[in-house]
Amino acid sequence: MDSFAALRRMMVDCQLRTYDVTDRAVLAAADAVPREAFLPASLSHLAYLDQAVGLPGTGRALMAPMVQARMIQVLDLQAGEQTLDYGGGSGYGAALMAQMGAEATLWEPDTAALEQARAAFAQAGTTVAASAEKPADASFDAILVSGACETTPEALFALLREGGRLVVVEGSGRAARVKLYQKSGGKASGRAVFDAAAPALEEFRTKPEFVF
Repeated sequence: MDSFAALRRMMVDCQLRTYDVTDRAVLAAADAVPREAFLPASLSHLAYLDQAVGLPGTGRALMAPMVQARMIQVLDLQAGEQTLDYGGGSGYGAALMAQMGAEATLWEPDTAALEQARAAFAQAGTTVAASAEKPADASFDAILVSGACETTPEALFALLREGGRLVVVEGSGRAARVKLYQKSGGKASGRAVFDAAAPALEEFRTKPEFVF
């Protein structure tokens, strides 16, 4: 077993399992996808630490492994479902969902991060459709928002199919929590599922108010 494989197994056993990640498909995907491929080579030694890692030259970050894995677990993915990873940076979340048998798409408006994602998918041998533009005429069974949103990401609800699910970290700092939304009757309603923090997505930050 090479050193990264050993670190990957340790991540699964000592981080994910102890953070209530129990879904076998999620654990198997985390044990199979080479997380180090989703960081520049100079930062690969940080791949399996229990922390988020900023992606140089971009406005994105690789989320902490236990937070992202547990968010995917909340989506309760089924093989063959159409899934979207929004703001996924170098694409690790999309790669996990693809490994679980989903048809994964990455929508990453940050073009520098998108370039890193395409290189990572090639290195990892993962098939994921990736674009900087909103997927045209597409709808999804599940959406993973790979970053924290200070405002509710309502613009993404339109991409959910009826019965579809979206998981996101809402809020900032200690007030942040993961929320699961489900679409029913054309509307998405959400509930908090666990507390967690993640690097913020700039496009979903609260706009500053002018004060006299």
